[in-house]
Amino acid sequence: MERPNIILVLADDLGYGDVSCMDARSGIHTENIDRLASEGLVLTDCHSSSALCTPSRYALLTGRYNWRSRLKLAVLPGQSYHLIEPGRETIPSLLKKQGYRTAAVGKWHLGMDWQTRGDYRLPGTYFEPNVDSDLMMEGIDFTAPVKNGPNDAGFDYFYGMPASLDQPPFIHMENDRAVTPPTTMIGVKNLRRHDASQPFDVEYGPAEEGFDPRRIVPEMDEKVLELVSRYADDSQPFFIYYPTLAVHGPLVPSDEYLGRSGLNEYADFVLQLDGFMGRLDALLREKGIADNTIVIFTSDNGCSAVADFPALIAKGHNPSSIYRGVKGDIWEGGHRVPFVVRWPGHIAPGIRSAAVTCLVDLFATFAGITGAEYGDDAGEDSVSMLPVWTGISRGEREELIHHSANGSYSIRRGDWKLEFCPGSGGMGDDKDPGPGAAPWQLYNMAGDATERHNFHGSQPEVEQALLRRAAQIVRDGRSTPGAPQQNCPNPFWPGLEFMDLA
Repeated sequence: MERPNIILVLADDLGYGDVSCMDARSGIHTENIDRLASEGLVLTDCHSSSALCTPSRYALLTGRYNWRSRLKLAVLPGQSYHLIEPGRETIPSLLKKQGYRTAAVGKWHLGMDWQTRGDYRLPGTYFEPNVDSDLMMEGIDFTAPVKNGPNDAGFDYFYGMPASLDQPPFIHMENDRAVTPPTTMIGVKNLRRHDASQPFDVEYGPAEEGFDPRRIVPEMDEKVLELVSRYADDSQPFFIYYPTLAVHGPLVPSDEYLGRSGLNEYADFVLQLDGFMGRLDALLREKGIADNTIVIFTSDNGCSAVADFPALIAKGHNPSSIYRGVKGDIWEGGHRVPFVVRWPGHIAPGIRSAAVTCLVDLFATFAGITGAEYGDDAGEDSVSMLPVWTGISRGEREELIHHSANGSYSIRRGDWKLEFCPGSGGMGDDKDPGPGAAPWQLYNMAGDATERHNFHGSQPEVEQALLRRAAQIVRDGRSTPGAPQQNCPNPFWPGLEFMDLA
């Protein structure tokens, strides 16, 4: 079989309900993503491994649950040292062995090892004193190459930013170094609260001269199209990973899309992302490679409160669709994501599947497509989606572990979902329901996908079975068949208490 090109577009903080082929009631008409769906497959029960962006990206690229890494909660700061362990197999390193050219464009947010000055030490989390932006400007040598970044993780080429649009350092990077080292300090304004009446938060940090958040997404779009156009003229198959900086805050839709949705700037930004998907599809057809290219569109987690849920809901649009919660939450709105894939000749057009899947499964899926093999120390939690894509089966994943912003876990097996926290597990006001609340939550997803009827305490056998299986998955260092593996240590590991109860 001819090896297909693979293009993976990973939106940032895009909700399940923001894509009209996922939810017909969506107030945003994503015509280009919908067209992709009509020619391929929609997964209606697909999830990111985490409800936050750094950990979900780790899981996607490594095929390993994010909480097995050293990062047990939250996300990395922009100047963090590497999260992907040196030598760990990743999707791009796996595909390179199969003869693929690999490239990443956009938001990395998985850390890299900057060269430092004096006694400055790169932070590993947001909870360390050296996250201070002034220290960053003085402590990092931005003229020097980095180590353990995208290139060392398997990408032949990288162009993008170290982290999100609202996280310093505010610089472009190409391969292992800054395109233009920062020379100034700026603040990027971002709305982090639950509605637009609340004040803005501002992230200050080192920036390249003339840095403008509104220009970044269009620049990255053009870089992807440039690579596709160039790679299409070569016989070598390619893998392009595009973790776009849209639609994460700050909300910066270009002038062409501003006001187009009739809802707000977040919805305008979503339409801009959809417009890129239309341009990408047109280019693939123009270059004559659409029939031999797998195109995947998905999101790293649920929609952020930056979108201003109250204002959107008042106008009839809910970014989380019918699901409870937002980005960061253990509830479905935190991690149930849109997923559309087209592969002409292999995936029947216009199909919808309710198979339970996860972005961590792309590792095994791409291995299966390309014939790549890997050892027990790789892809420990990845279950191939290929049988679902091709209609051979309704899915082979028996259970799925979810993970929230504060490090809370849940396990989904069949119709049951057990959540090891009393509230959202996220960052909003509902993270702690207060005294008297049940310590855990148990929902039957077949009859209560909105997670409103808590069965905790009424189904002890179900709870104990799920508890034992979750503990086993943690202890074994893997959830797929193979030799047991070690989780990365961290003295602060929320959720370990449930293992003692199993």
